[in-house]
Amino acid sequence: MRNLHRHLVALCLLALTTAAQAACESGLAERMHSRLYPDRALDEQLAACKPWPAFPGRIVVVLPMPRPSDDPATKAYDIEVLLVQRPDNGNSERDTVIGRLFQPSALEEDVAAIQDILIDTSRYVLAADARAFGLRVRYRSATRGNPFASETLRLYMLQGAKLREVLEEIELDSDSGAWNADCTGRFRQLRTMLSTQPNRGGVADLVLARTRTASQGQWQDDGSCTEKSQPAQYNTVVLRYDGERFRVPKALRAP
Repeated sequence: MRNLHRHLVALCLLALTTAAQAACESGLAERMHSRLYPDRALDEQLAACKPWPAFPGRIVVVLPMPRPSDDPATKAYDIEVLLVQRPDNGNSERDTVIGRLFQPSALEEDVAAIQDILIDTSRYVLAADARAFGLRVRYRSATRGNPFASETLRLYMLQGAKLREVLEEIELDSDSGAWNADCTGRFRQLRTMLSTQPNRGGVADLVLARTRTASQGQWQDDGSCTEKSQPAQYNTVVLRYDGERFRVPKALRAP
């Protein structure tokens, strides 16, 4: 029984909100939103801001704006991704937008709800003069009998004054299952390690090392609940840049 509960714990951990990162405590998101989209609503709980350590004074800002919908069961967001440069004296009133990208209907809620939007400033060095940052989105379904949590990633790169999405939304991690809230059930887990690999063509390849595990819980004749794990499955996927973006096979795209 304890083994099965750890699957639910993993689902919760994957979908936890990292409020310290996502929160725009200085009001930067609100200021940018009122300047650029005064007639649109902003989801302040999902808005995200984070300094980009590789570039002093540079801040990544994400503005999620709900789209009107006649269907209460679904929800979609337009997002504006901004690169903001703050002057050396730290005067936030003189923040300057140096790159921006508007993405209509970029995020959707259906079976799973969006729990968090996180900005990823890991070392995505794609070339000597090209560095990307990421946007991670955590989804979660609250259905007890069919729990689900997922984390996805997109990558963005600034070229001149133009911000571009170079990696469409792909699923990195997920936990899912179907059980009777007692013992019997099946659980599946995906974990992905992402790294860059130099490419003689110029822009580095993205290497995804993926691990899939599955297990099954079942009551035994003696009244105990046991879990049987299947052998883990490993595979590596290499994504190559085609001059505009990284080519993503259908199997890797976010569900």
